[in-house]
Amino acid sequence: MTSVTKLPTINGSGKPRLILLASLLGTLTVSACTSSTSIPSEIARIETEQGSAENIGSLTAVIRSNPNDPVAYNVRGSAFGKSGSYNDALRDFDKAIQLNPRYFEAYANRALIHRIKGDLAAAATDYNNALQINPRYDKAYVGRGELYRRAGRTNEAFNDFQKAIQLDTTDPRAYHRRGLIYQSRKQHDFALDDFATAISLAPNSPEPYNGRAISYIALGQIDNAFDAVNFAISLDDKNAESWANQALLWEQKGEIDKARKSYRRALQLNANFEPARNGLNRIGG
Repeated sequence: MTSVTKLPTINGSGKPRLILLASLLGTLTVSACTSSTSIPSEIARIETEQGSAENIGSLTAVIRSNPNDPVAYNVRGSAFGKSGSYNDALRDFDKAIQLNPRYFEAYANRALIHRIKGDLAAAATDYNNALQINPRYDKAYVGRGELYRRAGRTNEAFNDFQKAIQLDTTDPRAYHRRGLIYQSRKQHDFALDDFATAISLAPNSPEPYNGRAISYIALGQIDNAFDAVNFAISLDDKNAESWANQALLWEQKGEIDKARKSYRRALQLNANFEPARNGLNRIGG
């Protein structure tokens, strides 16, 4: 199996970090993921719908009856991952791979858990292993691309998202993340197209709506930006990124009291959310 040079750690927790680069001067803002206070949304996309104790108990019963079935361990590992029991998830993925060393889905699932726990080198190695076994596995390209993006290796990230899209992926993350890269390159028309596709694939996710809002801000389309942010809030009113983006829009319109209220709401949801803290300091909190 191949390995890669260790990717730099993005932050101490290894969890997604939201980046807002906008100010009153109209500098572009770029959003990444959901608040670090919640279980990462990618967990919901790995093979099982439920991370409940009841479901895990049922899967455990299956394993007792089929102790050499790698699929059973992979599915239970996914359930553990969704529940936030990451060490248990890793043990199950390890067992699945031990039973079937060519189980590329288990490598990709284990990579996601490694990434959440902050072990980016192990995550990269697992994604590479998955792709060595199956070079057409779109989810592994999406996962590895996100590692590259977080490490600032945007060209490599773009290439991985592009490859997943060329493989006709239905994973909205590929389009959302590629859109963020287009956005960072100030190619906002391309970014908006990608956010629209991500929305069509995941209409209940606030993330691409926030991305869309930032590109609208950069294009001076403030009303469209408000519509996108407000819809993101209607989908999930506990997303700190959405409230901070709304605050930024109020700030740009000179509605300082409303901006202050939205920044404070963002900080209630995530007290460590730096863009909201900076915004509140800027306008006087």
